[in-house]
Amino acid sequence: MKLQAEIEDQSYEVEIRIDGDKVLARIDDREYEIEVSEPEPGVFLMKNEGRITEAYASTVGNKLAGEIEISVRGTLTNVKLIDPKRLCGSGGDHSHGDGLVEIKTAMPGKIVRILSAAGTAVKKGDGIIVVEAMKMQNEMKSPKDGLVKEIRVSKTDTVNAGQILAVIE
Repeated sequence: MKLQAEIEDQSYEVEIRIDGDKVLARIDDREYEIEVSEPEPGVFLMKNEGRITEAYASTVGNKLAGEIEISVRGTLTNVKLIDPKRLCGSGGDHSHGDGLVEIKTAMPGKIVRILSAAGTAVKKGDGIIVVEAMKMQNEMKSPKDGLVKEIRVSKTDTVNAGQILAVIE
């Protein structure tokens, strides 16, 4: 998964790959191999080169904006994560105005909850499905107001990156 991270006035290219319990991360030209666990929501333990670091992460403001507040060793940093794939071909809030929208997962995982059944009316930002990946639960949200046309997965299903989970019309 390729992302853009903005910290203060600087921008970084970030690429993340998951290989079992290891996270392979490349930030600009630096590479890291890290073991990550989440013992409780928002608390992460990262092991790199024999050192364990504890980090706390929380969403700042609107979850859809990708702004996260991270605390490591008492230092608080605001990070804005941007997925360039989501920006491709998007207009403004009206970019999903008409037609069908597919909700896809960005990485392999397991379906832990279905929040909205087929036929349910939803608003932009409403939770549709919860996917667990790397011991973190990610709520997949509706990108627009509409109707859940179909749910293509069931609870406990294992899903692949890019797999269509639901369709909103």
